[in-house]
Amino acid sequence: MTAPRPIIGMTAYQEPARWGGWERAAALLPRSYLDGVVGGGGVPVLLPVLPPSCAPDTVRAIDGLVLSGGADVHPGHYGQRPLPGTVSTPDRDDSELALLRAALANQVPVLAICRGMQLLNVACGGTLHQHVPDEVDSDEHRPGPTEFGNTMVRIAPGSRLAGIIGGEVKVHCHHHQAVRRFGDGLAPVGWAADGTVEAVERDGHGFVLGVQWHPEENAVDRRLFQALVQAAAVTSRT
Repeated sequence: MTAPRPIIGMTAYQEPARWGGWERAAALLPRSYLDGVVGGGGVPVLLPVLPPSCAPDTVRAIDGLVLSGGADVHPGHYGQRPLPGTVSTPDRDDSELALLRAALANQVPVLAICRGMQLLNVACGGTLHQHVPDEVDSDEHRPGPTEFGNTMVRIAPGSRLAGIIGGEVKVHCHHHQAVRRFGDGLAPVGWAADGTVEAVERDGHGFVLGVQWHPEENAVDRRLFQALVQAAAVTSRT
């Protein structure tokens, strides 16, 4: 009998959307995220913005978690005032912080993408650079409002990430926040040439990996989704 495919929860945007003659508030996620999980052998399930009290039940229903990209994590979550131009979604922050903390407490494998990596760092007690261009004097990481930067990332030898994608990779970036002070248990495992941290791992807690780039946009990077699904399959059988 074939083992069931792992159920991978994927956090969704909460945005106005239009289809047919309708224009309504919607929970949505770019199809490329879903394709990454399906291609990796999992079954994707969209997780809308929910009250934080729903987090424990949600985590019990999934085998793995993808924290997707999106708006800025509000700086109030790490003790700072927002800079001009900050765009945040407080309800989504609260929902996903509760979901992530429940996942970590229950050893659910996590792949945190872009905003998701920033949220992971904040959930573990870390802080962020609110605007990367102020630190590196470059727009390489987000060249335009709807453009991806092409960034070379050096991966730490011996890391989980290196075992998945090797020692160096060109990635699709679109971010203007980045890790400043690391959260408890998180270690940097990927760097851009300008020193910006592009990936983190959490030691001693199973599969917990954050990447600052968008693996769903690159077929090579989709190995990360496969690795998450494999970790979720192991966890679901134990």
